[in-house]
Amino acid sequence: MSESKNQPSTDKKTKFVYIASGDINGVMRGKRIPYAQLKKAENDGIRLPLSILGVDIWGADVIESSQSNGDIDAMAMPTGRGVLPLINTSQPSAMLPVWLYNEDGTPFYGDARHVLANITNKFKELGLTPVMATELEFYLTDYKEGKSPKPPINPKTGLRLNKTSILSINDLLQFDEFLDDVYAHCKKLDIPVDAALAENGCGQFEINLLHVDDPLKAADDAIIFKQVLKSVAAKYGFTATFMAKPFGKQSGNGFHVHCSLLDKDGNNIFDDGTEKGSEKLQQAVAGLMDVMADCTLIFAPHFNSYRRYTPGTLAPNNISWGYENRTAAIRIPGGDFKARRIEHRVSGADANPYLVCSAVLAGMLHGLQNKLTPPEPINELTYDEDNIEYLPLDWLSAIKEFEESEVVSDLFPEEMVELLISVKKQEAKRFATQVTDLEYSTYLQDV
Repeated sequence: MSESKNQPSTDKKTKFVYIASGDINGVMRGKRIPYAQLKKAENDGIRLPLSILGVDIWGADVIESSQSNGDIDAMAMPTGRGVLPLINTSQPSAMLPVWLYNEDGTPFYGDARHVLANITNKFKELGLTPVMATELEFYLTDYKEGKSPKPPINPKTGLRLNKTSILSINDLLQFDEFLDDVYAHCKKLDIPVDAALAENGCGQFEINLLHVDDPLKAADDAIIFKQVLKSVAAKYGFTATFMAKPFGKQSGNGFHVHCSLLDKDGNNIFDDGTEKGSEKLQQAVAGLMDVMADCTLIFAPHFNSYRRYTPGTLAPNNISWGYENRTAAIRIPGGDFKARRIEHRVSGADANPYLVCSAVLAGMLHGLQNKLTPPEPINELTYDEDNIEYLPLDWLSAIKEFEESEVVSDLFPEEMVELLISVKKQEAKRFATQVTDLEYSTYLQDV
């Protein structure tokens, strides 16, 4: 259980508490209870159906997972994060993050948070502590249902944004009140926000979260941050989106994960005092590359996710690594040797943070335990390389590769694997039945 050092407190006027757990897609689900029932929920837990974590992205039951066991209840227990005050609610309200346990008290491994706890414990058994940090990209949009999203209105000028402004200080200044509000709420919730920057898309930003020596907290921070950002954006009249590719001709939204490993004495095992880094670093990189194609469904879990893997956009679509190379899937950042770490750049911001962090750690562990050796690093554009292996570049291929992978079945609990496959197959089936306007305009009269 991840215990926050500075658990936030709620206002005495709080009326309702939302009992919430992240489903297989990272969407928060649960129920609302009166504040008077909070103590009982904190002490004894509260009953929720196991099936709520295995619904599809539209919230529909997946029959194979929800009814095969009679749609039984689980015990929802607090994660240790504490009660989190909410914003933009009609009555003063809060959220209690929970994770699900089976009736006999064992972890339910359809809960992605338990999957991450399980892989984290394997590192602890080896005397290693993962240190993780995340970077989330997002777009602020002007969105009305039934219409395509547009870039947001500049709050200072009243004019709609109409160009990309990567690393623009002016864009940060124009949206400073929104960013100030995001930072203030994150501070209240013990989310360690760091740098903010204007990204490559029109209305696109990135906010980095500082590294922590607890993968559960790192993933908690990421999933709660997404809720905070959406709520603050709505307060200012924006719709914030973490879709992997909300605009076809602009940059996608990435979710980059940085990770290093500390030994029992607090030493970074990836640092050997050289620019190359230690043999352990090489092994971890090799493990990540070995499982990358098999785990693409975790890094790119949605139909839209695969639009992001476009060559030339710094969204890696091949299995590669390099030093200070942002076109590679695995980047080894420069800087102080003592901070030597791996940056995993494959995931979209639409992915489930618990599953992404689990897959990153599982890949590293796979490389360390099997003492794998990576190919030579690529320190130029990976798009131009010959003899390089590519990720599955469409959703159905990724589902198939995940389902048939022996590595996946070795690395992850069976419950999670089966649940993710069932959910993604159901979602893919629905997308396959939709005929787009582009198809009608292209084919209806001419073929």
